[in-house]
Amino acid sequence: MAKKTTRKKSTKRAATTKRKSSKKTGDMLLVGSKVKAALKSHGCNVSADALEGLNGWVHWLVEQAANRTAANGRKTVRNHDFLSM
Repeated sequence: MAKKTTRKKSTKRAATTKRKSSKKTGDMLLVGSKVKAALKSHGCNVSADALEGLNGWVHWLVEQAANRTAANGRKTVRNHDFLSM
């Protein structure tokens, strides 16, 4: 009688990330470690959702600057497009 060998099924899981992506804020435009370091240098703690909130605000600023640029008939976004709203 021949001995039957069986292989165990592989239990490898697909790599998953715990990164939350919000449709409202879109892709992350910030370097999280740099923002956290800047805030901590002022003696502040950083909550888990702080970067997401700041990222949403940056997206809004980019959208406003792009709209102002287009309204002025330009294709180049300049410094003052972010500052004067």
